[in-house]
Amino acid sequence: MIKSTLIISTYEWPDALNLVLKSLLVQSRKPDEVIIADDGSTVETKRLIDSFKKKTSLNIYHIWQEDKGFRKAKILNKAIIKSTGKYLIQIDGDCIMHRHFIRDHMSLAKNNCFLFGSRVNIKQEYLVTLFKKEQINFTLFSKGIKKRTRALYIPLFSETYKAKAKFSKKYRGCNTSYFKNDALKVNGYNEDFEGWGREDSEFALRLINSGVNSRRIRYKGIVFHIYHYEKPKNKLEENNHIEYQTITLKKNWCENGINKYLSENK
Repeated sequence: MIKSTLIISTYEWPDALNLVLKSLLVQSRKPDEVIIADDGSTVETKRLIDSFKKKTSLNIYHIWQEDKGFRKAKILNKAIIKSTGKYLIQIDGDCIMHRHFIRDHMSLAKNNCFLFGSRVNIKQEYLVTLFKKEQINFTLFSKGIKKRTRALYIPLFSETYKAKAKFSKKYRGCNTSYFKNDALKVNGYNEDFEGWGREDSEFALRLINSGVNSRRIRYKGIVFHIYHYEKPKNKLEENNHIEYQTITLKKNWCENGINKYLSENK
């Protein structure tokens, strides 16, 4: 059986992370380890994680870096290096997992392929109720969600989606999985990305350019995304340019990537 690592990226929202971790406890198949990739949260997040560790026998690691703005690419690279799983499943710290989420990703894990799944949006006006109830279970008919057809859980229907050698605009880094070796092959995430935007899609583009296929998961592998205000997009133009270069030059490698940590660990 393939060893799996769940990577959860987070920044300064312990109430949301609490629900994500609660959804981890009820998974029908647990990951072999969990790495929380923390882009500079304060001590409240650490307290939550330390408390959660006492509730489970899962191997949970908290990787933290100083808050110097949005540096998700950097903290994800550090998490990938730390991981001991052969297969990595990646979500954000505001995405509550369907109870079969880990099982679903692992059921479709195949060499030379990465996966990306759907997210159901939880509405802003439902947040008070969500956090008061600490709700982690949702169905097609649940209150407080939109794009609710994405909540349809029909695993058989998922078989109609096949692996393709092209990028999909439906790709989201908050619900994806891939083999660790494939991430290392393209030098992980590009740390030239600072500020919100494109660090996840550019990573997926380089995987495809390196010969790794993509497969969409639909009707299984679902997450429920908690509404939040959009992050500042002051770096988006620069980030768009980096991604444009990857597309036009068909890059499968980034210079400012994960290999620096490989050297440090030798």
